[in-house]
Amino acid sequence: MSETSLFKTVMNSTFVHVGFAFLAMGSWAVFANRAHPMPEPLIAGLVQGTLSGAITLVMKKALEALSRLFFAGGKIKSALVLPPLIVCSISLLVLISAHRAAGTPELAATIVLPFSVAFSYACLYAYNLWRTERDNHE
Repeated sequence: MSETSLFKTVMNSTFVHVGFAFLAMGSWAVFANRAHPMPEPLIAGLVQGTLSGAITLVMKKALEALSRLFFAGGKIKSALVLPPLIVCSISLLVLISAHRAAGTPELAATIVLPFSVAFSYACLYAYNLWRTERDNHE
């Protein structure tokens, strides 16, 4: 296997994406809660890492399914706006609920970065899906 194909294989791996989300956003949560005594930062990191991994795993498929649903119903403009809003609203509710249940002390600081990244991804991916589908209908 060439170096280029190995790189592409790794970069397209769902496991790599989920693992990266777990490590990056879990680390962020530990950092955001660093002023609190252990194990609070560690718990926040585990909760956020797990949630980020799960959100990464589900978000792409959910955006694709919602986009198809709106396009199939002839709701072209809705297919651009509603999928990321629906997916991100659910993600935000899950993040807030899970961190409240876990007793994360710095709730807002913990979720602001992961949610911002997820929202940006959802908007960009939904736009790409919308543009592709729109071009196919012209």
